[in-house]
Amino acid sequence: MFIVIMGCGRVGSQLAKVLTLEGHDVTIIDKNPESFDRLLRTFKGRKVVGVGFDEDVLEKAGILKADAFIAVTNGDNTNIVGALVAKNRFRVPKVIARIYDPIRERLYQHLGVQCISSTSWAANKIKDLILHRELVRHMSFGSGEVDLVESEIGPSLVGKKVMDLNVHREIMVAAIVRHGHPFIPGLGTTFELGDGVQIVVSNSSITKLKRLLQLG
Repeated sequence: MFIVIMGCGRVGSQLAKVLTLEGHDVTIIDKNPESFDRLLRTFKGRKVVGVGFDEDVLEKAGILKADAFIAVTNGDNTNIVGALVAKNRFRVPKVIARIYDPIRERLYQHLGVQCISSTSWAANKIKDLILHRELVRHMSFGSGEVDLVESEIGPSLVGKKVMDLNVHREIMVAAIVRHGHPFIPGLGTTFELGDGVQIVVSNSSITKLKRLLQLG
């Protein structure tokens, strides 16, 4: 993929390094040329000095052929303006903006920009580490609204069916790991003792899931 990153701070520089090491073509933009010092000397991508929402700067960065645009400066407004320009002016297929203010998150998502709120994500992560230690989180979607978690089936659920654990639009069993072999279950699949179960769950329903699994 060809990816344009706006902002060469801690997140942007790390993202640029990881993406280039994985073989992607990366251009990174920052108004401060000294910020590029965060990049490895072996960084093979392009570096463009300028304001990341300026159309001339974006064209110089190759936005017209970009598969993705990621805005990760330290300013919410800058990130959103850059993301909207990339999405609406240049029709970049995948646009992501990091924001700090979770109150703005839904507003910007209504504008069609996928937002990552580091504040919301961190708060949810800390809460889960304190309150939901029995569940192993593998992945979060969005800013932590939906999680992929794993637990183990205990004696109380042996013989129960997947449909007994599913809750419409809140909890869904995605996979079962039985004797080391994962598979996608049907609604009528019954649980066996020691099954590992991977579940997609809305963050607001974690407590309900724990009750269903009889954890804690």
